[in-house]
Amino acid sequence: ALLAIAIYVWFRFEWPFGVGAMLSTLHDTLTTIGLFALLQIEFDLTTLAAILTVAGYSVNDTVVIYDRVRETMRRHRSMDFKELINRSLNETLSRTILTVGTVFLAVLSLLVFGGEVLRGFSIAMMWGVVVGTYSSLFIAAPMLYYIRPKRGGRTKDEPEPAARSEERRVG
Repeated sequence: ALLAIAIYVWFRFEWPFGVGAMLSTLHDTLTTIGLFALLQIEFDLTTLAAILTVAGYSVNDTVVIYDRVRETMRRHRSMDFKELINRSLNETLSRTILTVGTVFLAVLSLLVFGGEVLRGFSIAMMWGVVVGTYSSLFIAAPMLYYIRPKRGGRTKDEPEPAARSEERRVG
């Protein structure tokens, strides 16, 4: 499933985006499974459904951030890449916080009122939503900084071309 997610993100964006999405999703699923192993919570089909939902949530959050990074890359070709990623994260942060807050409250109500049947699902979802948001912001986005996708047909080591507006002087 992680490989399929990476291929999807790779086709939608570029391979550096796919690597970041795969690593952040792997982080989310492994930490959720690790939480269940650490706390000795029963792992059943509803828990598996929660882990798959966490993976989907994480990929969705990562794709939203990556889409903003790609859009910012197109608009600001000469912007420093670190600043570009920071700007993209800041532009998506309010949406991310609101989404996490509403999902967390809904899952909290499932934990409180859902009974024993939904206990594992609720714990996995609560943990996964928080960890998924963390990984989208602090794993997936910084991976782009280290892998650096091409910007406008240039490789990461090529310098930015000079502005063309100064070459055309009417005089």
